[in-house]
Amino acid sequence: MSSPAVTIVVVSYNTRERLLACLDAIASRVSLSHEVIVVDNASADGSAAAVRARFPAAVVIENVENVGFSRANNQGLRRGAGSYALVLNSDAEVAPGCVEALAAVLDGRADVGIVGPRTRFPDGRIQVSFGPMLTPRAEWRQRHLVRGVQRGDPEALRKTETMASVEHEPAWVSGSCLLARRAAIDAVGLFDEGFFLYEEDVDLCVRVRAAGWRIVFTPAAEVVHHLGSSMPAAGPGIEYHRSHLRFYGKHQGWGARLALRGGLAIRGGAGWLSARGPDAAAARAASAALVRLALRGR
Repeated sequence: MSSPAVTIVVVSYNTRERLLACLDAIASRVSLSHEVIVVDNASADGSAAAVRARFPAAVVIENVENVGFSRANNQGLRRGAGSYALVLNSDAEVAPGCVEALAAVLDGRADVGIVGPRTRFPDGRIQVSFGPMLTPRAEWRQRHLVRGVQRGDPEALRKTETMASVEHEPAWVSGSCLLARRAAIDAVGLFDEGFFLYEEDVDLCVRVRAAGWRIVFTPAAEVVHHLGSSMPAAGPGIEYHRSHLRFYGKHQGWGARLALRGGLAIRGGAGWLSARGPDAAAARAASAALVRLALRGR
């Protein structure tokens, strides 16, 4: 039997219904030869059993603990046999022709290592799914844009729609959906498993680009992303800040990293001092954890 053209890896953590919708979209909308590998991070909602029942052809890797997004993706990638690898969030649904359009970019340009699609909310609003290299200034601008899009600010939506209407080469594309050339990601050692969650996609793109490959965003492919469904209900929390520090430690100078640590310490201290009400104890504990992380620097 010949190898599939595309290995599709979907990592899931307690997203049973979204996961099934994601796999339904793959089954009905992807015409390229492909294999589906679902890596379940110890979900308590019956995700693994549901996938086995409805999609018997899919490979299910069932972890006994939540090993994080990077490590789980690597488990699936190492199991796969496709020359292209689609990393897809369990709360994302590919549009018809999406995977084919992404693969066409890799087929036609041997120097492209990773390509990402245009991403929309279920109501059709655009999402920010690409961006510049992470620096303090660039992040401030990116965060302002993302928050504007989430609020439905007309100017932020217009700006993002304009950027997402043309193919270009950003520093990174979102790991909610990206198609990678196996040769490119194998060359850099796949995802860095030191990132439990957040910024592992940016780090991968930065390393692939540094190895001589191009990163491309194309509006010819599109996905619907139920943003946040696969993330912790309480928000990014400490894992985001831990990943942020790791990224700066790998890719930025000591000055930028020191500034980031100082900012986190101030934020944590202010949060501890301002904690009030019935949730004050939990808020102080979270703020103290942030201060400890900032002081340790990792």
